[in-house]
Amino acid sequence: MKTIKTVIVLLSVVLFTACSNDDDLSGLQDIPGLGGDTWQKTALDKWLYDTLVVPYNIEAKYKWDQFEFDLDKTLVPPQESMVKPALQSIKKVWIDTYVAEAGELFFKRYSPKFLILCGSASWNVDNGTITLGTAEGGRKVVIYSINSFRIKGMPNYKPSDSTVLKQIFHVIEHEFGHILHQTILYPPAFKNISAGHYTANWNNISDEEAHANGYISAYAMSGFDDDFVEMISLMMIDGRDGFNRLVESIPAGSSASGVTQAQAKAALREKETMVVAYFKTAWNIDFYSLQARKRKAVESLIY
Repeated sequence: MKTIKTVIVLLSVVLFTACSNDDDLSGLQDIPGLGGDTWQKTALDKWLYDTLVVPYNIEAKYKWDQFEFDLDKTLVPPQESMVKPALQSIKKVWIDTYVAEAGELFFKRYSPKFLILCGSASWNVDNGTITLGTAEGGRKVVIYSINSFRIKGMPNYKPSDSTVLKQIFHVIEHEFGHILHQTILYPPAFKNISAGHYTANWNNISDEEAHANGYISAYAMSGFDDDFVEMISLMMIDGRDGFNRLVESIPAGSSASGVTQAQAKAALREKETMVVAYFKTAWNIDFYSLQARKRKAVESLIY
């Protein structure tokens, strides 16, 4: 505390001695984020206000502000032409389905209130991974790769472009899943299903290897909480048929860690059962009904 106080006092002296009433400050630029940055509201701003702010009290920030992101990352602002299509799709897949299944009050109470958009992905050079989204305190979600967003009907769209689309939906469903389990914790027994196989080196494991160990994705191997919300998000986005195909695709034999095909399948099915029961017990939500709504919404944007 003494060190901090000393720095503040020294800065105050420097600022006091560096400025006087005679200095010409007319040439100084406004500092973005400190009240000097203004712009004419556009049709996009009105659409965001009417679509997200008024009904759900959610602000979507697309104007570039480097301080919303890690300062050591090289990132790209979102293209304004991509903002509305991306958020329309997010509303369709994430918001509308939860409102239809759980009610508007539920969504308003638990939804994050700030969506921060970034044009590019965020590369982590230390381990070669890509950050596609982050959340802070259940109130802010950062969504990356907006400039790569493509849906059916866009120029030169190909079904293979749906990879980024599903990644964005995966991110927001994942982060919302964290909000739910941090509000009402999932059953402690969930932690016992794959105990002993979680690892900090999940980024060196392929999704196929993760499946063979009883996980829905490699990232699910990073810890209990992420295992739980990866189950939520990927089951929702891929649908029930997609999840069933994943389970049945696990090859015969044992994984490198000794998990057999039967054990891996059983682990995934047990996790599925717990997620479904959690949604019903904690939130009175029929998970399979919600899952069907979300998959139908996803497919409408892809095919």
